[in-house]
Amino acid sequence: MQQRTLGAHGLTSSAIGYGAMGISMAYGSSPERGEAAIAAALDAGVTHFDTAELYGWGENEKVLGRALAPFRDQVVIATKFGFTREYGFDSRPEHIREVAHNSLRNLGTDRLDVLYQHRLDPSVPIEEVAGTVKELIDAGDVAYFGLSEVGEETLRRAHAVHPVSVLQTEYSLFERDVERLVPVLDELGIGLVAYSPLGRGFLTGTAKPAEAHDASDMRRTDPRWQPGNYEKNVAATRQLTQLAESLDATVGQLALAWLLTRGDHVVPIPGSRDPRRVTENVAAAGLHLTAAHLDRIAEILPDGGFGARYTDENMPTWE
Repeated sequence: MQQRTLGAHGLTSSAIGYGAMGISMAYGSSPERGEAAIAAALDAGVTHFDTAELYGWGENEKVLGRALAPFRDQVVIATKFGFTREYGFDSRPEHIREVAHNSLRNLGTDRLDVLYQHRLDPSVPIEEVAGTVKELIDAGDVAYFGLSEVGEETLRRAHAVHPVSVLQTEYSLFERDVERLVPVLDELGIGLVAYSPLGRGFLTGTAKPAEAHDASDMRRTDPRWQPGNYEKNVAATRQLTQLAESLDATVGQLALAWLLTRGDHVVPIPGSRDPRRVTENVAAAGLHLTAAHLDRIAEILPDGGFGARYTDENMPTWE
């Protein structure tokens, strides 16, 4: 597996990582299948694994910790703080410390390789957040500081207190908003971790209409799965599939390979509970896209997918 450097502060990662969220939330819970998928990721050379307190309130971290225990010194484990059980925000210093120590225990480890603020807390200055994470880094509990779903102002203010090593946000052929932050990421030496790099499953060629999903599945209300947008996204995915097949690849591999062309600072973290799908995803690191291929992709989806990535009440506000 190719290795990439995320930012300018020493954080290294496999070119493609593994996002563990789907083991415990958004698509139903399946810890047994999740452990098999994690094993497949390890076998394929993945060294970057992403979780969060929010994903099952510690259960996701426990699954990941058990599966990675024999390989702890060979992998990067990233987790996150910042939500309450009522899905409000809480990035008070005492809560950050509490969550970090819970995560250490849940993961069965003595350090968190990356600790992200999961979402901006409007009631806590980002300088306090950065200062608290800096204390955890100085104590040896955390190695690198990350932020998720924030804008340029927050990145700069946090970075002035302690270097931000990585920004995590949604980025895929369907979702391009983060591209406007690339200049500041380059300036500050911040890497980019792309979550939902397969459009929450749409870019696997297996999408079903919103009403076909279980009530616990986020795609039930995702705007891209709603009538009108759904049909347009299916048509675009069909064209991408034709291009992928000309390269003896799947549409998911094409989507991941496209992300890897966006810059050496980008690492996608697709998640799947299917070991075969995990192996397929990782193989995308070996898929070469020419300028002609990239031009064709731009013709099919010049500005991303159809429909917002969240409903209005759930849309992150970048500051």
